Amino acid sequence: MKLSKVHHIAIIVSDYERSKEFYTRILGLEILRETYRRNRHSYKLDLALNGEYIIELFSFPDYVPRPSYPEALGLRHLAFEVENIEQTVEELKQHISVEAIRIDSLTGKKFVFFTDPDGMPIELYER
Repeated sequence: MKLSKVHHIAIIVSDYERSKEFYTRILGLEILRETYRRNRHSYKLDLALNGEYIIELFSFPDYVPRPSYPEALGLRHLAFEVENIEQTVEELKQHISVEAIRIDSLTGKKFVFFTDPDGMPIELYER
């Protein structure tokens, strides 16, 4: 077996409109398709980065809460690469709280964390 790439990441959100705004307006992801699934009373939002499909946002009326702190079992965090971490952090700070920029002791690269509206950790890693 040979995998060719990550196709997408699926995220269940508690407040669809709030998360849609966060991922599109604040993070700048592009909407590829938005579908309301009447039989499930839920939305499915397909999002792209630079034209490439990467995230599905789902809303479900009866979602089950899951721990989201970094050492919880399962997905640890979502990470995006950026060219200039200081500039990106300053832009984000106009909308949300962002941790202090740190240096990766293994690579010497700058990185920072913040959370999505449901508390899921998101990392920015400088190229």
